[in-house]
Amino acid sequence: MTGSTRGFLLVFRLLMAWTFIYAASHQAFDPHFTIVGFLKSTKTFHALFMPFTDPAIAPVVSFMVAWGHLLIGLSLLFGLLTRLSAVFGIGLLMMYWLAHMDFPFIENHNNFIVDYHIVYSVVLAFLIAGKAGLVAGLDGWADGMPIVRATALGRWATGAEG
Repeated sequence: MTGSTRGFLLVFRLLMAWTFIYAASHQAFDPHFTIVGFLKSTKTFHALFMPFTDPAIAPVVSFMVAWGHLLIGLSLLFGLLTRLSAVFGIGLLMMYWLAHMDFPFIENHNNFIVDYHIVYSVVLAFLIAGKAGLVAGLDGWADGMPIVRATALGRWATGAEG
């Protein structure tokens, strides 16, 4: 891997870490945060998202979203289990993309099918493919742990496998 590729992997990993941590700062530490308002305003896939606004489910989903942002961000920041957190990040971003969709527009008429959720997802896919946690991250250290080496998921999550 070239030095410039390593540099891009590190910069993109840190930028995506900031993106998720900043989102979490508005959610995880706000006792009144809820996803209900956001999900009630969905358009194209409204029926898909409405069940998550049920009063019995919304607090659990809100907790998972808020703390998911924080955990994904911290994982990317420290380069620990980077590939696994990037997969969860892509999943979260694609859900937001669907929720923002008023087909074929995303959020407004300036975004035709593609918006920043897609771009961020591609950046996260680049981090997965490039094993970004091995570049100035803790994935190299975690790779030496017996519990990580013992499972295929652990080896894949740290980028240690082939």
